[in-house]
Amino acid sequence: MENIIEIVNLKKYFGNIKAVDDISFTVKEGQLFAFLGLNGAGKSTTINILVGVQQKDSGECFINGKSIENIASILPEIGIVFQNSLLDKKLTVYDNLKYRAMLYNLSKTDFENNLKFFTEKLDLSDLLNKPLEKLSGGQKRKIDIARALIHKPKILILDEPTTGLDPKTRKSVWNLINLLRKNENLTVLLTTHYMEEASLADYIVIIDSGKIATQGSPNKLKNEFAYDLLKVYKYDNKLLEILENKKIPYEKIKKTIEIKFKDTLSAKNFLIENSDLIEDMEILKGSMDDVFINVTGKNLKENI
Repeated sequence: MENIIEIVNLKKYFGNIKAVDDISFTVKEGQLFAFLGLNGAGKSTTINILVGVQQKDSGECFINGKSIENIASILPEIGIVFQNSLLDKKLTVYDNLKYRAMLYNLSKTDFENNLKFFTEKLDLSDLLNKPLEKLSGGQKRKIDIARALIHKPKILILDEPTTGLDPKTRKSVWNLINLLRKNENLTVLLTTHYMEEASLADYIVIIDSGKIATQGSPNKLKNEFAYDLLKVYKYDNKLLEILENKKIPYEKIKKTIEIKFKDTLSAKNFLIENSDLIEDMEILKGSMDDVFINVTGKNLKENI
């Protein structure tokens, strides 16, 4: 796969605050790329620089082989869903989408075809003639996503796209994104605090205080920074003696024992060795929540 986004030694300071402090990474064409960090870590600043909202202090950024110095030639290839809506609350949903399409010089036929597609996939038919200000927060978010995709861009940038959405709507949004990735080879750059969304990514970069703390595939990061958990519900008390003697980290919560292992293989080996002492159990794979906490020392969900 070709690199469709390249960031090299990017810096952006605000006085003494190093919002983006010499970061470099690449996003490959067709990838779902997750960019994780607390509020103020540098995610939104990086995105704002990529799309021309803010100027960088130094470094280089390329989108689809073009420098962002020529941002006007790049923007037609990008769809953006910012944290704050860009829609006109006084206009109807239809007019909001029509005027957005006009900015990209879409023909009437292309607009109507694209509108029909997104109306079906996001269930917008009952919303098109309503003023935006009459919609719920979740409905407005769906329109923001349709606005970003109405011109069928090569790259979709999603800055906390599903915040506030109910599970059904969140699922429909991701079904649409996955369909476009499959059929159109859409590249997605995502920031999110939903770790289940991050876990679906092909590649993850965690940024902390303006610097890249770590990066890699979800599986690589879990293997490196998260523990597998063996939860034992029914057991012989001799199991506790073994854990103490071998100094294996565990926690007893009421009648359940939670035992930490570096990887799944270690958990399985322990289970095999002590199968006669364990009647009921399950192995839980380390999560992206664990990865984030162990990498940054901070809880992403508590700092939204």
